Amino acid sequence: MRIVDTHLHLVHMDRFTYPWLGGAGALKRAWPAEAFAAEAQKLGIEAALHMEVDVAEADMEAETRYALEVNPLVVGAIAACRPESSDFPAYLDRLAALKGVKGFRRILHTSPDELSQGQLFRANLRRLADKHLPFDLCVLSKQLPVGRELVESCPGVQFVLDHCGVPDVAAKALDPWRREIKALAALPNAAAKISGIVAYAGPNWTTAMLRPFVEHIIESFGWDRVVWGSDYPVLTLTADLGRWVAATKEIVAGASPDEQAKLFHRNAERIYRL
Repeated sequence: MRIVDTHLHLVHMDRFTYPWLGGAGALKRAWPAEAFAAEAQKLGIEAALHMEVDVAEADMEAETRYALEVNPLVVGAIAACRPESSDFPAYLDRLAALKGVKGFRRILHTSPDELSQGQLFRANLRRLADKHLPFDLCVLSKQLPVGRELVESCPGVQFVLDHCGVPDVAAKALDPWRREIKALAALPNAAAKISGIVAYAGPNWTTAMLRPFVEHIIESFGWDRVVWGSDYPVLTLTADLGRWVAATKEIVAGASPDEQAKLFHRNAERIYRL
């Protein structure tokens, strides 16, 4: 099965500043495209989207431009942004003009809830609709109601929920996460990314632990609104790329070839306009 990875992080410490890496333990090192590509191509990952890595604000545009040229496997980039800034419209125009920019993200799971509730933030985010560019929604499980309000306030914008909404897989905390996922999935402009959950599953996770979370995402959003992502290299904290690919394939093994193709590449190609 051909795979499009919609969530690849690359770290170039010699080029950019990553304030959050100071407390990131084993992740605090270079993660180049060549190492990922060597592993990914053996697993059927034929294309990847670089996901912004929360670099220092001054490096955001340079990170995106570099990611677009870094490796043939990287076919596009989801760029960092600051919709709360009055400079956002000009920034959006510049980056949207770059061939290969396929979406935007503003980290919200480490930000005050009030950030995405601001009028300027939402007005600027609505500008993505005219550019036909999606916004990746990165919120904690407890912030899902805040995320839903944002999605509801921008009906013309396509949103993609990152990391299944960051459930506490290790604690098997299905509720109230399940209820909030259902509520978000009721909005037609929301999709979900099956990614990241191994990082919240603890070092001794099993596929059986992941299954109810993945299956609930698919049941809630349907096969036409789910995409797959590696969340490399964050996944290396509890797994490796091959194990995450194998676990996902095992969970969806009972689905039809058409449904699996939607998850692994077809929806990504449509939503991110690849």
